[in-house]
Amino acid sequence: MKNHKEEENIVYTQNLTKHYRIHEGLLALGKSTVKAVDCVDLGIRSGETLGLVGESGCGKSTLGQLIINLEQPSEGRVFFKGKEISASNPRRSKRFRREIQIIFQDPIASLNPRKTVESILSDPFIIHNLGTKKERRNWVAELLENVEMSDEALKRYPHEFSGGQRQRICIARALALNPAFVVCDEATSALDVSIQAQILNLLMKLQNRFNLTYLFISHNLNVVKHISDRIAVMYLGRIIEIAHVSVLLGEQVHPYTAALLYANPDPDPFLVKEKIILKSEIPSAIDPPAGCHFHPRCPKRMPICDKKVPELKEFEAGHFLRCFLFED
Repeated sequence: MKNHKEEENIVYTQNLTKHYRIHEGLLALGKSTVKAVDCVDLGIRSGETLGLVGESGCGKSTLGQLIINLEQPSEGRVFFKGKEISASNPRRSKRFRREIQIIFQDPIASLNPRKTVESILSDPFIIHNLGTKKERRNWVAELLENVEMSDEALKRYPHEFSGGQRQRICIARALALNPAFVVCDEATSALDVSIQAQILNLLMKLQNRFNLTYLFISHNLNVVKHISDRIAVMYLGRIIEIAHVSVLLGEQVHPYTAALLYANPDPDPFLVKEKIILKSEIPSAIDPPAGCHFHPRCPKRMPICDKKVPELKEFEAGHFLRCFLFED
């Protein structure tokens, strides 16, 4: 299944799969497999923000790391600008890493506490042998200006900044080499709500200015709705729905998506929602249910749901669903 024409996508995946072998028991006699990502076909269009949502442990971050080649897939392939990058040699990998970057969830953990901001932001240029020392200093000052920080920060260390300021430094580092594609992995979840809004607005401003493409990973639907053009919903390693934001907020959605929307706090106190309660626990990724992974918790399950895996099919133009409810 290809959810869009491949030539429309700056990034797309084919049958992307990641399984982790784990040892069980005190003597590690037993072995099991965690099915973190399971046969994902996903396309991300140039210049858009694709939001990726789902419960904790569903495989969102692993998928993001597979796409940018931080993790090697068990099966499947990743393409960037039409070229496969999932099996790149080190020299070719270094070239495409200039165009693909990531912003992590915890800014204090992703910044070297022993380096000044100037040193941290200079590293990408040094690693790729770009510019003279003077040029690098100018570029670093420009990066700070892009994220709305003054050059007074250059000689300071990460612990001297607030969480929001540290995330701005991480964003500046991600933009250092003029990337085309950035994975934002829970980039605002560690921040206060007011700071989240500032960082989201900054990311959108930078996207318009530099024509960036984002994969925005989050469990917060309000945040994802604010920044995304389209949203992909993930459950136990599988993509179960992809649609434009306005479509996803309608009535014809996957039962799991409907449950996420019901659980999402809404600022309108007079809004009446259909009550949706998922009664059972989330199944283990070590031993996921047969057929549709969601069927043990689905309020609309049918006899076929535990016997056959539904395919991700186009229900309406641009709206893809993995659910037998929407098949003829």
